[in-house]
Amino acid sequence: MEKNTAWAIGLSTVVLVAFFAFQTYFMPKNTAQNQQPAQENEAVKTAENPTNEISTVSTESSLSVASENSTEVETLTEETFTLETNKAKITFTNRGGDIISYELKDHKDGDTGKGVEMADNISEQNRAFSIAFGGSDKSAIDGIFTAKKIDDKTIGFYKRFNQKNSDGSESSFTLVKTYYFNPDDYAFKLDVTIEGGEGFTGLDFNGASYTIRTAPQIGPYFNPKADRYENRSLIAFNGEKKKEIVFSANQTKSYDKNWLWAAVTGKYFEILVYPQTAGNMTDSITYTTVKNSVAKSERETATNAQLYLSRKAISSGKTTDSYIIYVGPRDEKSLNSYNLAENNAWKLQGVHFNESLKTSGFLSPLETLLKICLEWINKLVHNWGISIIILTAILKFAMFPLTKKTAMGTVKMQQMQPKMQAIQAKYKDNPQKMQAETAKLYKEIGYNPMAGCLPMLFTFIILWAMFNLFNNYFEFRGASFIPGWIDDLSTGDSVYSFKNSLPFLGWNQVRILPVIYVISQLFFGKFTQNGGTSAGPNATQMKVMMYGMPLFFFFIFYNAPAGLLLYWTVSNVIQLGQQLVINHLQKNARAESGNARRR
Repeated sequence: MEKNTAWAIGLSTVVLVAFFAFQTYFMPKNTAQNQQPAQENEAVKTAENPTNEISTVSTESSLSVASENSTEVETLTEETFTLETNKAKITFTNRGGDIISYELKDHKDGDTGKGVEMADNISEQNRAFSIAFGGSDKSAIDGIFTAKKIDDKTIGFYKRFNQKNSDGSESSFTLVKTYYFNPDDYAFKLDVTIEGGEGFTGLDFNGASYTIRTAPQIGPYFNPKADRYENRSLIAFNGEKKKEIVFSANQTKSYDKNWLWAAVTGKYFEILVYPQTAGNMTDSITYTTVKNSVAKSERETATNAQLYLSRKAISSGKTTDSYIIYVGPRDEKSLNSYNLAENNAWKLQGVHFNESLKTSGFLSPLETLLKICLEWINKLVHNWGISIIILTAILKFAMFPLTKKTAMGTVKMQQMQPKMQAIQAKYKDNPQKMQAETAKLYKEIGYNPMAGCLPMLFTFIILWAMFNLFNNYFEFRGASFIPGWIDDLSTGDSVYSFKNSLPFLGWNQVRILPVIYVISQLFFGKFTQNGGTSAGPNATQMKVMMYGMPLFFFFIFYNAPAGLLLYWTVSNVIQLGQQLVINHLQKNARAESGNARRR
């Protein structure tokens, strides 16, 4: 390696490390104020409408509206309750009638060894599916509710509130939250009932009656600095098309367009809220990633990813709003079941929960075809890692004729350079004639300049579809390829774990697959450049690209999913072999051309 090349690569490394350090420690943080509410008192007052005050009153022991004539005061203390289905184990608190744990039984979290926790980042001030009177800026109800476990799959919570009306009179109403579960469904139903007593004039706080929120965060936990292939997003669907917004850190924003359902999604899991009467909801969805400032542990101080959904003002009488809430895997089979009534417990049809899946846009049909091929191969070999290798080999060998044709076209271009230069010199003052003579020359030797673009375009299309498939395919989660090394194709491989993350980079694992990938990339680049023997003013630049780019990719792809890196590495190895064949064919073609000219 030349001295200039070594200096260039060394400086590139310094720049990369400096960039990660600068990004981690010196990028300005969002100064948005933490909008998670402080713990409220038993009396709830609204600043916007001081004449409409709400306070709690005692409740009776039945799951219905409390008797207004009762003078008996029941002393309530905080309790927890657990319901369990075949899909999840759910823990409730009667403080607010909220969920404080939602553990998926079929999907394990590699960090905890337990089921994936979908009600993560829970704090005393912020629980899952809590309700606040008014808009998204209001504190969640923190009072103790009366609870009643109706059966093994149904639980309810209720509390009565007094309200001071605008005319100075007082009225009361009861808030009831009822959760319904099905043993074999990832979705549950939440009914929110407001029933007013005598003189109740409704709930209207600047156009909203109450706001329901999702869990502060969905699992499994991830470190945004180290895992750049995981994120949290808002997906809003209006019945025809979806809008996806990837969350940025430590911010609170609103999405102000019509929506039928809304979801907060990760790579493999999601919480989706579908109001069965969408017209009752306000258009605005508030989403926040403001951190939980009162927590202590690293997991608890992780950035939130939470939605606030507001219900329009409620008039007098009794109102019940039903919400179907999907809490589960972001996979095709589970989400497609809600398109036909006979396939789900809640008889939903055509709600298109599958629109929350990650897709490749216009490349989705190709991705679907590749997925079908991958699944067919896996039925034969019963190992997703081997399936990736086989599918990659099939694709590379299928594309080899195009790659070979492009490479041999390059030889033809080199052979026709003298004639091309003669045409350019002869017709330098007549561009149209030069173009016509060039086209005539192409036709004589049987060369199509556009043919060289097709393999590159096709390769890029396949690469993009495979990237999305291998980066998001749910079946790779927890799928082992080589035990002890690649235990999970959805995460990076690992041979050793550090107790503390490395400074600047945030890495805490020793990984081998990225090293193998970089070595394969270096060898492929060397043989593509004909052994690195090119000369001229661009030689040093070409060497920097050949050696420097793999080094750059090493930093970018260090924490990439093992399935994705396995595809790229196998692709490089096969392509290296193909390049050796192509180099041999090109050498023979040049030799034959030289012999022909000498004859």
